[in-house]
Amino acid sequence: MPAYNVKHITRYSYGNPVVECANQIKLYPINDGFQNVLRHKITITKNPNVEVFNDFFGNQVGVFTIVEPLSELQIVSEAEVVTHEIQLPEIESPADKQWGLLREACERLPYIDFLQKEHLEEEENIKSFIHSLYDEQRTPFENARIFSEYIFKNFEYKKGVTSVETSVDEIWRLKAGVCQDFAHFLLWILRYIGIPARYVSGYICPKDHEFRGEGATHAWVEAYVPDYGWVGLDPTNNCIASDRHIRLAVGRNFSDCTPVKGTYKGSSDHVLEVSVSIYNKKEVAEAGDVVANPIFAYRSSNLTDTSLKEKKNSYRYYMEQIQQQQQQQ
Repeated sequence: MPAYNVKHITRYSYGNPVVECANQIKLYPINDGFQNVLRHKITITKNPNVEVFNDFFGNQVGVFTIVEPLSELQIVSEAEVVTHEIQLPEIESPADKQWGLLREACERLPYIDFLQKEHLEEEENIKSFIHSLYDEQRTPFENARIFSEYIFKNFEYKKGVTSVETSVDEIWRLKAGVCQDFAHFLLWILRYIGIPARYVSGYICPKDHEFRGEGATHAWVEAYVPDYGWVGLDPTNNCIASDRHIRLAVGRNFSDCTPVKGTYKGSSDHVLEVSVSIYNKKEVAEAGDVVANPIFAYRSSNLTDTSLKEKKNSYRYYMEQIQQQQQQQ
């Protein structure tokens, strides 16, 4: 049972002071039979009151607002989490029985929410690809692993070619992206063949940087397996989510699990910095040293292209356009 210390820092720096900064955070590690949260603390600039509630999917959600002018917003989440080894499904039921159980689950909550898929421009091409690999003689779990492995082997892990708004169509065309893209593509496949699947946000805890996708946060998929329950599939690393994965939230897609999102009044020019430090307490104790630098670091600043700024915050862009029109009149 490894025990991990996680420090997740999100920092927004604004070109000019902003006001009425309202935010939602999903930075509360899940506490259940697979991982135990021993300690958790969130510290936010100006110490606003944070209201915490559980959303429809059972995730803890915090909301807060800072009304006064703000030049920088920093959110620090510190947690100590113990994870438990995952036992892989060993189900003796034949494949046809398991598929039958899934067909029954399609009509029930909560599974019905995790079977909804959007219409795609490339739908016929993607369906053709799916049918080339899908085998109804295999169990749902076996099919899910085959598709996860395919994504790992045939899609290039490449930063900067996609964004949080990249569609499944575009991921298919690019055959490239990052962990959230691979998760979204696997979600669509599993839902199409009748397996309830949900998006998972969290952290991955490599010992020697052996995993692809080291970044601020990680994403993978959980598929529902009859007579077992939810099992995690990480297509970025072609592995089963295990005690090296720490879960923050689950949902239908990224938008249900976004760690930090919000809005404010002011200029859209800002810089976002995210860093995550993760270390295993036992390993640090044995080494006689403390991890001083983040294992994961990610930095992103707003692009100057106006069309891209529009996508960053439509409300801010709308207000800027109104101001420009008023100045021209």
